[in-house]
Amino acid sequence: MDEQLVIIEQLKKTLQLLTVEQEQNKIKAENVGSPDSSASSSSSPDVNAKFLYEDCADLFIDFTYKNPTTYHVVKFAANMLEKSGFKYLCEKGPWDKLVGKEGGKFYTIRNGTNLVAFVIGKNWTICKGAGVIGSHIDALAAKLKPASLKDHVEGFDVLGVAPYGGTLGEQWFDRDLGLGGRVLYHDEDSDVIKEKLIDTTPHPIAKIPSLAPHFGKPAEGPFDKEDQAVPIVGYPTGTPVPANEKEKTSPLYGKHCINLLRFIAKQAGLKVCQLTQLDLDLFDVQKGTLGGIHDDFIFAPRLDDRLCSFAALWAMDMYSHTVDVSTSDAFSVLALFDNEEVGSLTRQGAQGGLMESVIERVAHAHAGADGATLRTLYANSIILSADVNHMFNPNFKEVYLEKHSPKPNVGVTLSLDPNAHMATDNVGVAFAEQLARKNGDKLQYFQIKNNSRSGGTIGPYLARTGARVIDLGIAQLSMHSIRAATGSQDVGLGIKFFNGFYQNWRSVYDNFGDL
Repeated sequence: MDEQLVIIEQLKKTLQLLTVEQEQNKIKAENVGSPDSSASSSSSPDVNAKFLYEDCADLFIDFTYKNPTTYHVVKFAANMLEKSGFKYLCEKGPWDKLVGKEGGKFYTIRNGTNLVAFVIGKNWTICKGAGVIGSHIDALAAKLKPASLKDHVEGFDVLGVAPYGGTLGEQWFDRDLGLGGRVLYHDEDSDVIKEKLIDTTPHPIAKIPSLAPHFGKPAEGPFDKEDQAVPIVGYPTGTPVPANEKEKTSPLYGKHCINLLRFIAKQAGLKVCQLTQLDLDLFDVQKGTLGGIHDDFIFAPRLDDRLCSFAALWAMDMYSHTVDVSTSDAFSVLALFDNEEVGSLTRQGAQGGLMESVIERVAHAHAGADGATLRTLYANSIILSADVNHMFNPNFKEVYLEKHSPKPNVGVTLSLDPNAHMATDNVGVAFAEQLARKNGDKLQYFQIKNNSRSGGTIGPYLARTGARVIDLGIAQLSMHSIRAATGSQDVGLGIKFFNGFYQNWRSVYDNFGDL
């Protein structure tokens, strides 16, 4: 954890420098044409900012490498928020006396994979609404099946896994796959269930081998995801050691290979007999990197959607250090959801209601809100549904709508869709444009062509609250591949935009009256 806290401090310093760059740009813009304007523009803030944004990129690469599963991301976020003065609220307990009317910084967690954090000022009232950034933190993976045990294939140990969010295609072949996630266990003398997280990084434990092209048509695919996309995890030699009587008491015995259970137990510092349940992913262990002739890109796994969630998390952290809750009238929220890639239908997904529960419980504790006033709260709120969207691919120019082809290192992209797969309306576009101008940010736009199908986001689900929802995010290449790409400045640009949202959303939205 010490390494993670070092990363946090580095990022805070980097973002403080970015804020200074922004203020310098504003001053220089105001001084254009003044007698001493030439002196004030002697340095090159754009060049300096490029290096600062690349610092953010390096920190993001380190973050996603060290936190490969959703459980790890939530644990990392919780540790960061705690260090910044946020207090944990247990969802299962009462909040009224803990939140109260004085304001403060708090967070809660559901299932270890869904986190909501908020900062509420002492002077907040219902009519001020809430400024929310919602993003998903699950990423494509291969999930260990509840019973992963498979017959040996001529001596090879193989592993039963299931695709999560459309994996196990050819892009997952021949990659170095690690194992990580949550292990539920009990002490040997107790039935109380506890958890531990494991992560084999940098050690890969599995590979899905492709078939050499020399075999002809069988090597061409498509390949059956049940029988031809099976990871190999070993080729044991020597005499196998059977399970002992103590190991057989685990409810997982007989469902998973005993060698796998022993490996997992060792990773967790436990005994096999203590293992109760598993939620484990196979994932690419290769660390991301800056790439391109001028380091214009980030090449990394799990960009969808650790990109926007990372940027939003640090924007909240930045904001929490600048706001004085004793005088503030703002209610700012960060919601990080699980299971977007499979429909958001779980209790830890966007349709599970944790965000709404937090907002409503806080409004009741702070302002005595009831059902009617909660509708007023949402009517005065803005939610940014922050998710990655499609960067322009120069090899497939024809699939992009003209003037809707986002580029790297420019700024966040608004997601548009008249068929409501995205929640952005025209007032939302105008709001985002005005906010960007106020903060010195640039916006891009994406809408799918009529002959292509649109993806989905959590935006339409969150719009059911009655709040205005705007779908936007950081653009990336190779979406839904095991490795993808984005601009090396795009993480920093995302943090800057989201921090500007928390700082200024209310004053900008006030310009729109009853719209």
